[in-house]
Amino acid sequence: MNIKVVIHKAEEGGYWAEVPALPGCVSEGDTLDETKANIREAIEGYLEVVQEDNIEIGPEDEVYEIHV
Repeated sequence: MNIKVVIHKAEEGGYWAEVPALPGCVSEGDTLDETKANIREAIEGYLEVVQEDNIEIGPEDEVYEIHV
C-alpha cells in the first residue's frame, strides 16, 4: 500500500507534511529528510491509534500496516 504525502515548504523555514488520506496526520522538520522521517512516524502512530482505539471504520475503509 502506498500513502500519498504532501510536503510543503514552511514560511518560517523547514518543511511540513500532511497525509490527505489521514485527516489531521501532519508533521514537520528542518530538512526534507527529517520531514519524511517524521511523517512516516506520524503515519505509524495514526494507524496504531486507529487500531488500538477501535475507531469506527466504514465499509469502504481499510487499515494497513505499511513500511514507508
